[in-house]
Amino acid sequence: MNTPKEVVAFGGGCFWCTEAVFKMLKGVTAVLPGYAGGTVPNPTYEQVSNGRTGHAEVAWLEYDPVLISLEDLLSVFFTAHDATTLNRQGNDVGTQYRSVIFYTTDEQKEKAEQYIREINESTQEGKPIVTEVKKLDAFYPAEDYHKNYFEHHKDDMYCQLVINPKLKKVEEHFANLLKKHE
Repeated sequence: MNTPKEVVAFGGGCFWCTEAVFKMLKGVTAVLPGYAGGTVPNPTYEQVSNGRTGHAEVAWLEYDPVLISLEDLLSVFFTAHDATTLNRQGNDVGTQYRSVIFYTTDEQKEKAEQYIREINESTQEGKPIVTEVKKLDAFYPAEDYHKNYFEHHKDDMYCQLVINPKLKKVEEHFANLLKKHE
């Protein structure tokens, strides 16, 4: 019996980072970098980068909820980026780098909102989570040169300084969720 796959999209800054993080996880059957949440159909990277399309850079995920839960995906998402900075991740600034979860089911929406409430209630001294939770109305895949960016550019300075530390953090905190390397 095949379990139906679910889809969700996460925006946590640059989609190269977000894609690389989620590709590591067992139960995640597909990951695509792209754009969501804006008003311009079929945007280009250049259009989204100018910050005027309303789109965020996101990683679209297809996952098997029997093998990985949405709660696990949320845990990884909130560990891999700073969800307390509005429209910014490190040196990437603008609404296209906002923290956002695009859900496809009412259950995903409820779980994401509850997860954020629990984080905010558990940290009285910390900054509040600014992650948006929105319905995924449309997803536009990024241009081909963005796909599997980390895998194809591991030696680039950006990958070494920004993506690698995120991957190491996820590896340390979520070893039980990682795909086994053969």
